[in-house]
Amino acid sequence: MLSVSNLEKSFHLHQQNNAHIPVLSGAQFDVAAGECVALTGPSGCGKSSLMRMIYGNYRADSGSIRISGTDVVTATPREVMALRRGTIGYVSQFLRVLPRVPTLRVVAEPYILAGGNEAEAEEIARELLLRLRIPETLWQLSPLTFSGGEQQRVNIVRGFVHPYPVLLLDEPTASLDSANRDSVLDLIVEAKQRGAAVIGIFHDALVRDAVADREIDVSLFGGN
Repeated sequence: MLSVSNLEKSFHLHQQNNAHIPVLSGAQFDVAAGECVALTGPSGCGKSSLMRMIYGNYRADSGSIRISGTDVVTATPREVMALRRGTIGYVSQFLRVLPRVPTLRVVAEPYILAGGNEAEAEEIARELLLRLRIPETLWQLSPLTFSGGEQQRVNIVRGFVHPYPVLLLDEPTASLDSANRDSVLDLIVEAKQRGAAVIGIFHDALVRDAVADREIDVSLFGGN
């Protein structure tokens, strides 16, 4: 489902004496359909950078990231956007949406962009918002008016509203209470059962142990 091969990445800080910061070197692994792989390693070892390269936010210097026949490293912006619409879901640590768009629409939007029916999208969005305990009284408000924890839950359900074949999860349960954490774990397990390839950063060992089939220590791909 997803294959990373000989991935290399460095950052060049042009405004700081052209400093060269190696991030990853020789990263190589596969993730199968229905498998959850946890990225581990100390802070700063490149876990989030690797996630962003898979999503196409960062361009790798060399190597390949193959997803459904497309190499993200050499893909055009149009090809990357096509992958994001229907193939790769990404739950980041921050909710980024347009102001004043109602929460129900924010959650339903990825399903619609992937070609789904609008009414069906909103029905799935309602179900997920209820599962993550976002009160119905808030659904017509912008999530940018919510508390940090509520925004995080909206961000999570937005990532699960479409059945993406590949899911990237960057600390999806950080700061959640135990009930909402358990609901997110259920969503991850359900995604695996339908055949999604899941890559996650889970600093909570309980969460990692509950959903990950194996771990990849990203520090082994250190760029130094």
